[in-house]
Amino acid sequence: MLEKLGENIKLARKRRKLTTIQVAERADINRSTLTEIEKGNPSVSMGAYFNTLRVFGLQDDFLKLAADDEYGRKLQDIELVK
Repeated sequence: MLEKLGENIKLARKRRKLTTIQVAERADINRSTLTEIEKGNPSVSMGAYFNTLRVFGLQDDFLKLAADDEYGRKLQDIELVK
C-alpha cells in the first residue's frame, strides 16, 4: 500500500510540475527522504508522508484513512447485540 501511496505522491508532484527539490524544501524534508517516500519506503516517518501531502494540498486525504472502518463497525455491532 505504501508503494501505491508513493506512486500517487510522485504523480501529484509531476502533475504540478514540481521538482523533488522544490517539494522536499516545502515539506521540510531531505530530497533523499522524498525519493524514499515516492518508492513507498515503510521506514520513512508518517510525519514526512503527511508533510509531503500537505505540499500538494492533499492533507485532508490523510484524515480519510480508516474513516470508514467497515470491519471495525461490524465488530462493534456484534458486541452491541450481546
